[in-house]
Amino acid sequence: MCTSIVVNKKKTLAGWNLDLKDMEYRVTARPEGVYIEINDPTEGWMPLFGANSRGDFVGMPTCWPYDAASDPKEGAENVILLDMDLLLQRKTFDEICQIVSRRPVASVPGLTFMGALSDAEGNVLHIVPGHGFLKYEKPDHCVLTNFSPFGGTEAAHPLMGRDRFEKAEAMLKNAKSDFGTEDCFDVLEAVSQEVCPTVVSMVFDVSERTVYWFEDRLRQNMRSYKLG
Repeated sequence: MCTSIVVNKKKTLAGWNLDLKDMEYRVTARPEGVYIEINDPTEGWMPLFGANSRGDFVGMPTCWPYDAASDPKEGAENVILLDMDLLLQRKTFDEICQIVSRRPVASVPGLTFMGALSDAEGNVLHIVPGHGFLKYEKPDHCVLTNFSPFGGTEAAHPLMGRDRFEKAEAMLKNAKSDFGTEDCFDVLEAVSQEVCPTVVSMVFDVSERTVYWFEDRLRQNMRSYKLG
């Protein structure tokens, strides 16, 4: 599931709800980045979501139901590896944009991961394997949930997460100019989930290079970490 938002008001903020069921995760904070890692049976702990000291943010919602157009193809880039390359600062945001503009992008067999990426300037890149990408130059706000922004027939691919998308859009459209960290958490709290539970809610204050997060929808247990 999951919801990703980026807001450019008085400051740039990126927010992320990780909605996860029956998978092991952990939050790791280091000077170079705060990562939400998933324990993969084959690869071990993989840093897939979070923020880095350069100012980039990575979210990776799944498109649900699964979209067969995202299956691996010869010559296609892997969206997970692209997202990790940005998060771990192995590639820049601009380099990722150039790659997806030149080559197709795929996900893994049977599961459609998308990319919700942003940089220190508040620019946003949404990658939808099998369909393409959308780049937004410092938008007022940007939201990605669990359906493809490229559309499709409702019968073939219901807009999973449309309720969360519309709620976040409405809140951000009417957001005040001094929209801050707590306001961003208000949006994430409004779209948090119980059936596929929200296990981490995270906000990155880009200008301050500070990451805030709490787990299991327990906002009173907020933690923070200033990147080096």
